[in-house]
Amino acid sequence: MSVQPRLKRLFAADGTCFDVAIDHGFFNEYSFLAGIEDLPAAVTTIIDAAPDAIQLTVGQARHLQMRPGAKPALVLRTDVANVYGAALPRSLFSQLIAEPIEQALRLDAACVVVNLLLLPEQPELHHACVHNIAALKPLCERYGLPLMIEPLVMQPNERAGGYMVDGDITKILPLVRQAVELGADVIKADPTDDPSEYHRVIQIAGGIPVLVRGGGRAADDEILARTAAVMAQGAAGIVYGRNVVQHANPRGMTRALMAIVHDKATPEQAAKFLGEA
Repeated sequence: MSVQPRLKRLFAADGTCFDVAIDHGFFNEYSFLAGIEDLPAAVTTIIDAAPDAIQLTVGQARHLQMRPGAKPALVLRTDVANVYGAALPRSLFSQLIAEPIEQALRLDAACVVVNLLLLPEQPELHHACVHNIAALKPLCERYGLPLMIEPLVMQPNERAGGYMVDGDITKILPLVRQAVELGADVIKADPTDDPSEYHRVIQIAGGIPVLVRGGGRAADDEILARTAAVMAQGAAGIVYGRNVVQHANPRGMTRALMAIVHDKATPEQAAKFLGEA
Protein backbone atom coordinates (compact mmCIF):
# COMPACT_ATOMS: atom_id res chain seq x y z
CA MET A 1 0.00 0.00 0.00
CA SER A 2 1.35 3.44 -0.89
CA VAL A 3 2.47 5.78 1.89
CA GLN A 4 1.70 8.83 -0.26
CA PRO A 5 -1.83 9.56 1.06
CA ARG A 6 -0.54 9.87 4.62
CA LEU A 7 2.55 11.81 3.56
CA LYS A 8 0.17 14.36 2.02
CA ARG A 9 -1.40 14.75 5.47
CA LEU A 10 2.03 15.33 7.01
CA PHE A 11 3.43 17.76 4.45
CA ALA A 12 1.66 20.95 3.39
CA ALA A 13 0.84 21.70 -0.24
CA ASP A 14 4.22 23.42 -0.61
CA GLY A 15 6.00 20.17 0.31
CA THR A 16 7.26 21.36 3.70
CA CYS A 17 6.43 20.43 7.27
CA PHE A 18 6.82 21.73 10.80
CA ASP A 19 6.36 18.91 13.32
CA VAL A 20 6.31 19.96 16.99
CA ALA A 21 7.73 17.18 19.17
CA ILE A 22 5.97 16.77 22.52
CA ASP A 23 7.01 13.15 23.19
CA HIS A 24 9.81 13.89 25.67
CA GLY A 25 8.03 12.38 28.67
CA PHE A 26 8.56 8.95 27.09
CA PHE A 27 12.22 8.92 28.11
CA ASN A 28 12.07 9.10 31.92
CA GLU A 29 14.20 12.23 32.31
CA TYR A 30 13.10 14.95 34.72
CA SER A 31 14.64 17.81 32.76
CA PHE A 32 12.64 16.80 29.67
CA LEU A 33 9.36 17.67 31.42
CA ALA A 34 10.00 21.42 31.51
CA GLY A 35 7.23 23.18 29.62
CA ILE A 36 5.07 20.06 29.34
CA GLU A 37 4.23 19.37 32.98
CA ASP A 38 0.59 20.07 32.05
CA LEU A 39 0.63 18.16 28.80
CA PRO A 40 -3.04 18.64 27.81
CA ALA A 41 -2.56 22.41 28.10
CA ALA A 42 0.72 22.27 26.16
CA VAL A 43 -0.87 20.28 23.35
CA THR A 44 -3.85 22.64 23.20
CA THR A 45 -1.52 25.64 22.91
CA ILE A 46 0.36 24.05 20.03
CA ILE A 47 -2.81 22.88 18.25
CA ASP A 48 -4.11 26.44 18.35
CA ALA A 49 -0.85 27.68 16.80
CA ALA A 50 -1.54 25.28 13.87
CA PRO A 51 1.73 23.56 12.95
CA ASP A 52 1.61 20.81 10.34
CA ALA A 53 2.09 17.97 12.82
CA ILE A 54 2.54 17.14 16.48
CA GLN A 55 4.73 14.27 17.66
CA LEU A 56 3.25 12.33 20.60
CA THR A 57 3.24 8.92 22.27
CA VAL A 58 0.54 6.25 22.51
CA GLY A 59 -0.33 7.41 26.01
CA GLN A 60 -0.77 11.07 25.08
CA ALA A 61 -1.97 11.06 21.46
CA ARG A 62 -5.57 11.34 22.66
CA HIS A 63 -5.00 14.99 23.57
CA LEU A 64 -4.59 15.68 19.86
CA GLN A 65 -6.80 13.09 18.23
CA MET A 66 -9.86 13.62 20.43
CA ARG A 67 -9.87 17.30 19.51
CA PRO A 68 -12.82 17.99 17.17
CA GLY A 69 -12.39 19.66 13.81
CA ALA A 70 -9.27 20.36 11.79
CA LYS A 71 -5.98 19.76 13.59
CA PRO A 72 -2.32 18.96 12.95
CA ALA A 73 -1.35 15.47 11.82
CA LEU A 74 -0.19 12.95 14.42
CA VAL A 75 3.38 11.64 14.27
CA LEU A 76 3.52 8.68 16.67
CA ARG A 77 6.72 7.88 18.58
CA THR A 78 7.20 4.10 18.50
CA ASP A 79 10.38 3.50 20.51
CA VAL A 80 11.58 4.26 24.02
CA ALA A 81 15.20 4.42 25.17
CA ASN A 82 17.13 5.12 28.38
CA VAL A 83 20.09 7.02 26.95
CA TYR A 84 19.42 10.68 27.80
CA GLY A 85 20.79 11.12 31.32
CA ALA A 86 24.01 12.82 32.40
CA ALA A 87 25.40 9.34 33.08
CA LEU A 88 24.52 6.21 31.14
CA PRO A 89 22.86 3.38 33.11
CA ARG A 90 24.43 -0.04 33.46
CA SER A 91 22.34 -1.50 30.65
CA LEU A 92 21.09 0.46 27.64
CA PHE A 93 17.98 -0.27 25.61
CA SER A 94 15.96 1.00 22.69
CA GLN A 95 12.66 -0.85 22.52
CA LEU A 96 9.62 -0.66 20.27
CA ILE A 97 6.19 -0.39 21.79
CA ALA A 98 4.01 -3.48 21.29
CA GLU A 99 2.23 -3.72 17.93
CA PRO A 100 3.41 -0.24 16.92
CA ILE A 101 1.74 -0.10 13.51
CA GLU A 102 -1.59 -1.42 14.78
CA GLN A 103 -1.55 1.19 17.53
CA ALA A 104 -0.61 3.91 15.05
CA LEU A 105 -3.49 2.96 12.76
CA ARG A 106 -5.98 2.90 15.63
CA LEU A 107 -4.82 6.40 16.57
CA ASP A 108 -5.07 7.56 12.93
CA ALA A 109 -1.41 8.60 12.83
CA ALA A 110 -0.07 10.11 9.62
CA CYS A 111 3.45 8.81 10.32
CA VAL A 112 5.50 6.83 12.83
CA VAL A 113 8.96 7.83 14.07
CA VAL A 114 11.80 5.66 15.35
CA ASN A 115 15.36 6.40 16.46
CA LEU A 116 18.64 5.36 14.87
CA LEU A 117 20.95 6.20 17.77
CA LEU A 118 24.71 6.50 17.53
CA LEU A 119 26.32 6.88 20.95
CA PRO A 120 30.09 6.76 21.48
CA GLU A 121 31.27 3.22 22.22
CA GLN A 122 27.74 1.76 22.27
CA PRO A 123 27.43 -0.49 19.19
CA GLU A 124 24.87 -2.77 20.84
CA LEU A 125 22.46 0.15 21.17
CA HIS A 126 22.95 1.03 17.52
CA HIS A 127 22.23 -2.60 16.63
CA ALA A 128 19.01 -2.51 18.69
CA CYS A 129 17.87 0.53 16.69
CA VAL A 130 18.63 -1.20 13.38
CA HIS A 131 16.61 -4.18 14.62
CA ASN A 132 13.67 -1.90 15.50
CA ILE A 133 13.71 -0.27 12.08
CA ALA A 134 13.97 -3.60 10.28
CA ALA A 135 10.91 -4.82 12.17
CA LEU A 136 8.88 -1.67 11.43
CA LYS A 137 9.65 -1.20 7.74
CA PRO A 138 7.72 -4.13 6.21
CA LEU A 139 4.71 -3.39 8.42
CA CYS A 140 4.77 0.25 7.37
CA GLU A 141 4.86 -0.81 3.73
CA ARG A 142 2.03 -3.30 4.23
CA TYR A 143 -0.31 -0.72 5.75
CA GLY A 144 0.79 2.44 3.93
CA LEU A 145 2.19 4.19 6.98
CA PRO A 146 5.19 6.49 6.40
CA LEU A 147 8.31 5.67 8.41
CA MET A 148 10.27 8.60 9.82
CA ILE A 149 13.75 7.58 10.97
CA GLU A 150 15.70 9.80 13.34
CA PRO A 151 19.46 9.29 12.84
CA LEU A 152 20.79 10.85 16.02
CA VAL A 153 24.53 11.36 16.54
CA MET A 154 25.23 12.01 20.22
CA GLN A 155 28.20 13.31 22.15
CA PRO A 156 29.34 11.63 25.38
CA ASN A 157 26.60 11.92 28.00
CA GLU A 158 28.89 13.24 30.70
CA ARG A 159 29.35 16.52 28.80
CA ALA A 160 25.76 17.68 29.38
CA GLY A 161 23.40 14.75 29.25
CA GLY A 162 22.27 12.77 26.26
CA TYR A 163 20.73 15.59 24.24
CA MET A 164 24.11 16.91 23.17
CA VAL A 165 23.91 17.05 19.38
CA ASP A 166 27.16 16.12 17.67
CA GLY A 167 27.08 18.38 14.63
CA ASP A 168 30.08 16.71 12.96
CA ILE A 169 28.96 16.32 9.36
CA THR A 170 31.30 13.34 8.82
CA LYS A 171 29.25 11.44 11.43
CA ILE A 172 25.86 12.76 10.36
CA LEU A 173 26.19 11.91 6.67
CA PRO A 174 26.78 8.14 6.98
CA LEU A 175 24.07 7.76 9.62
CA VAL A 176 21.54 9.63 7.48
CA ARG A 177 22.50 7.46 4.54
CA GLN A 178 22.07 4.32 6.64
CA ALA A 179 18.58 5.49 7.61
CA VAL A 180 17.70 5.95 3.94
CA GLU A 181 19.12 2.53 3.09
CA LEU A 182 16.96 1.00 5.84
CA GLY A 183 13.86 2.38 4.18
CA ALA A 184 13.05 5.80 5.63
CA ASP A 185 10.22 7.69 3.99
CA VAL A 186 11.17 10.78 5.98
CA ILE A 187 14.46 11.65 7.73
CA LYS A 188 14.62 13.63 10.97
CA ALA A 189 18.28 14.63 11.13
CA ASP A 190 20.66 16.57 13.33
CA PRO A 191 21.66 20.11 12.45
CA THR A 192 25.27 20.43 11.34
CA ASP A 193 27.81 22.66 13.09
CA ASP A 194 27.98 24.72 9.90
CA PRO A 195 24.43 25.24 8.55
CA SER A 196 25.85 26.23 5.17
CA GLU A 197 26.91 22.59 4.69
CA TYR A 198 23.40 21.22 5.15
CA HIS A 199 22.93 20.72 1.42
CA ARG A 200 25.28 17.75 1.81
CA VAL A 201 22.81 16.10 4.19
CA ILE A 202 20.02 16.71 1.69
CA GLN A 203 22.17 15.22 -1.06
CA ILE A 204 23.07 12.10 0.91
CA ALA A 205 19.37 11.48 1.60
CA GLY A 206 18.84 10.98 -2.14
CA GLY A 207 15.42 12.57 -2.52
CA ILE A 208 13.97 11.47 0.83
CA PRO A 209 12.61 14.59 2.59
CA VAL A 210 14.80 15.75 5.47
CA LEU A 211 13.34 17.45 8.53
CA VAL A 212 15.91 19.08 10.80
CA ARG A 213 15.64 18.40 14.53
CA GLY A 214 16.11 21.21 17.01
CA GLY A 215 18.23 19.51 19.66
CA GLY A 216 18.89 21.39 22.88
CA ARG A 217 17.36 24.71 23.89
CA ALA A 218 18.83 27.65 21.97
CA ALA A 219 18.41 31.42 22.00
CA ASP A 220 15.61 32.83 19.83
CA ASP A 221 17.89 34.52 17.33
CA GLU A 222 20.00 31.38 17.00
CA ILE A 223 17.09 29.02 16.38
CA LEU A 224 15.41 31.35 13.89
CA ALA A 225 18.65 31.95 11.98
CA ARG A 226 19.48 28.23 11.95
CA THR A 227 16.01 27.37 10.68
CA ALA A 228 16.24 29.88 7.84
CA ALA A 229 19.70 28.59 6.94
CA VAL A 230 18.75 24.90 6.73
CA MET A 231 15.58 25.68 4.80
CA ALA A 232 17.67 27.66 2.31
CA GLN A 233 19.95 24.61 2.01
CA GLY A 234 17.06 22.40 0.91
CA ALA A 235 15.54 20.96 4.10
CA ALA A 236 11.88 19.93 3.80
CA GLY A 237 11.10 21.29 7.24
CA ILE A 238 11.85 20.96 10.93
CA VAL A 239 11.00 18.90 14.01
CA TYR A 240 11.45 21.07 17.11
CA GLY A 241 10.36 20.32 20.64
CA ARG A 242 12.05 22.09 23.52
CA ASN A 243 12.71 25.24 21.51
CA VAL A 244 8.92 25.55 21.23
CA VAL A 245 7.35 24.07 24.36
CA GLN A 246 9.96 25.55 26.73
CA HIS A 247 9.68 28.99 25.13
CA ALA A 248 7.95 31.77 27.07
CA ASN A 249 5.56 32.08 24.11
CA PRO A 250 5.12 28.64 22.50
CA ARG A 251 2.32 29.89 20.28
CA GLY A 252 4.38 32.81 19.01
CA MET A 253 7.45 30.65 18.41
CA THR A 254 5.36 28.12 16.47
CA ARG A 255 4.02 30.90 14.25
CA ALA A 256 7.49 32.35 13.79
CA LEU A 257 8.90 29.02 12.67
CA MET A 258 5.90 28.35 10.41
CA ALA A 259 6.59 31.68 8.72
CA ILE A 260 10.16 30.62 7.97
CA VAL A 261 9.26 27.09 6.86
CA HIS A 262 6.26 27.97 4.67
CA ASP A 263 6.57 31.63 3.79
CA LYS A 264 10.36 31.95 3.52
CA ALA A 265 10.31 34.71 6.14
CA THR A 266 13.65 36.06 7.27
CA PRO A 267 14.63 35.56 10.92
CA GLU A 268 13.92 39.24 11.52
CA GLN A 269 10.45 39.00 9.97
CA ALA A 270 9.68 35.82 11.90
CA ALA A 271 10.80 37.31 15.20
CA LYS A 272 7.84 39.69 15.10
CA PHE A 273 5.54 36.77 15.95
CA LEU A 274 7.33 36.25 19.27
CA GLY A 275 5.71 39.38 20.65
CA GLU A 276 2.19 38.19 19.78
CA ALA A 277 -0.08 36.52 22.32
